Amino acid sequence: MNIKTEITKLHYNKDAKGILFNALKFTSLFYGIGSNIKNFLYDKGFIKPKKVDAYVISVGNFTTGGVGKTPVVAELARYFVDKGERVAIVSRGYGGKLNNKKVNVISDGINLHYKADMAGDEPYWLAVNLNMCAVLTCSNRYKACQHAIKKLGVTKIILDDGFQHRKLHRDLNIVLVDSEKMFGNENILPAGPLREKPDFGRVDSLLIVSKNTDHTKAEKLARIMEKKQGVKTSLAKVEPDYVYNIISGEHLEKGCEITAISAIGQPEQFYQFLENDYKIKNKITFDDHHQYILSDIENIDGNIITTEKDAVKLALLGRNNIYALKLKTVFDVEKVVL
Repeated sequence: MNIKTEITKLHYNKDAKGILFNALKFTSLFYGIGSNIKNFLYDKGFIKPKKVDAYVISVGNFTTGGVGKTPVVAELARYFVDKGERVAIVSRGYGGKLNNKKVNVISDGINLHYKADMAGDEPYWLAVNLNMCAVLTCSNRYKACQHAIKKLGVTKIILDDGFQHRKLHRDLNIVLVDSEKMFGNENILPAGPLREKPDFGRVDSLLIVSKNTDHTKAEKLARIMEKKQGVKTSLAKVEPDYVYNIISGEHLEKGCEITAISAIGQPEQFYQFLENDYKIKNKITFDDHHQYILSDIENIDGNIITTEKDAVKLALLGRNNIYALKLKTVFDVEKVVL
């Protein structure tokens, strides 16, 4: 039994019970107390966040991974680059091999300095897919922001997964909510997926993420959340675009028999997207941020389809039978940021 997988199942089971869940819920008391004390100290001004000489946007969520922050961050960065801003994305760099105690410039907006295994899958994907946008990683976001401003001339900073990082002042807090999974079993970590009790008073812009082909339910939810929470709310539609070979770029025709592989926070929707157009003979799920080695895939016959997040690491293995599902994320950026 993979304990991490079993815990994730509990997180999204509203009827969760049993010895493991009870033990996790007891631990959640201490996690919740720590989170509440931290937020109280910041909310009352006993601790003040540090400010930097740039406009800072945080993109985050109330729950643990898999909501869809990375493509949203990418769309925001493209928007500001097109406006003539010098943009940097600052990430903690989770999953990479670099020492994140220091500032690592994954890309300065022109040159790419690290590969996926060193940078981490998400920072590397952002660096590869965004022109003229710097990507930096460091556990000390303030230090990374200062480096981006002083060394790279940055005017706009996007914090990837920054909502709970209250040490740094932000000018705009954007929070994402998965339209299907919402807040799971509504328990605090580790019994549930919540990083803290949802506080919509700190949210400037709420983005309901719909990873489906029918967005009717999500559109209704967005209207309800805006009215109920009193926060400007928008809808982000995430849909499959096409499947391409990660080496040659060639598209894979629909109807083929494939093996689906993923190592992301919530892989269910990825598999569902593929089931609409391909015959899946096997699904292989690894832990989030898994570092692939050749033995993970060398005995798989036929075509493999994975996520773009996984593709940046699988490409290092040099196999020509691996394809990635390209997703498109569409939302009204101006409504979100203005």
